[in-house]
Amino acid sequence: MLEPHTKKDIEKRSIEILKGCGAYGVFPTPVDSIVTYSELVVGTGIDVNSIKDNFLSFFSSDILKSGLAKIRGLLDRSEKVIYLDNTQNFGRKNFVKLHEVGHEVLPWQKKSLAYLDDDTTLSEYVNEDFEEEANYFASITLFQHDRFIAEMSKLELGIKAPMALAKQFGASVHATIRRYVEHSKKRCALLILENISLMGQPASCNARDYFQSSKFEKTFGVLAWPETMGFRWPFVQHYYFGKKFTQGVVALKTENGEVDFEFHFFNNTYNAFVLLFPKGEKNKTRTKIVLADT
Repeated sequence: MLEPHTKKDIEKRSIEILKGCGAYGVFPTPVDSIVTYSELVVGTGIDVNSIKDNFLSFFSSDILKSGLAKIRGLLDRSEKVIYLDNTQNFGRKNFVKLHEVGHEVLPWQKKSLAYLDDDTTLSEYVNEDFEEEANYFASITLFQHDRFIAEMSKLELGIKAPMALAKQFGASVHATIRRYVEHSKKRCALLILENISLMGQPASCNARDYFQSSKFEKTFGVLAWPETMGFRWPFVQHYYFGKKFTQGVVALKTENGEVDFEFHFFNNTYNAFVLLFPKGEKNKTRTKIVLADT
């Protein structure tokens, strides 16, 4: 977890860049302008996958190969070029671009990474810190700090709100729904499902991630989910039958006993997202959300 003073330093640098290149308050967030302002370019004609394939051939460790195979972006600091995995969707690419920008523009990272033969610099603890810092920079920059909270406050509680915000900011639906829940002043939670079984096989999928708003946790505690979920769960049924967007009610055990929750379900073919909130939690607004292809 990042220290408060580190977060403040990253936030200050992010605001400087957003305002410096005229990106603050512009939608969707002009990520390419931020990349250019940071004196970087996105490599064209070279996919990070080709770099990974060549690079992996030098290593015999299966564990190391597995870790390197998950790379979604690379920063060539000497050439000031960002290389991307082009199989990613638009929103995910935007996040990865800003992650690599973070490595370049955070001054303490740039200074340390100039000495790649230093054992301390290469320690797993330093690398983990740097990745977390770059992720934080990417997130607050893509969602423009408090602008995201201001925009989400205009919308009624429901899955369509973060879907609309994802388009507005140029982010992935996955990242936006998570941020939406974590910053919500309402009692809501997000369950992410993956690996649904094939039709004709018993219905089951995995619970990939789970997040709650602070107000949800204060009222209901932390809900527990089984690692594998079957057909008795109504949203698993929707996932199994290929539903894209639907809603319903599910009874869940909480610290206050069993409670009926409304759920909104969205399937983007990679994962299924289940937004949960207690009945009566919706807040009406005058802003109508219209989404295409829902």
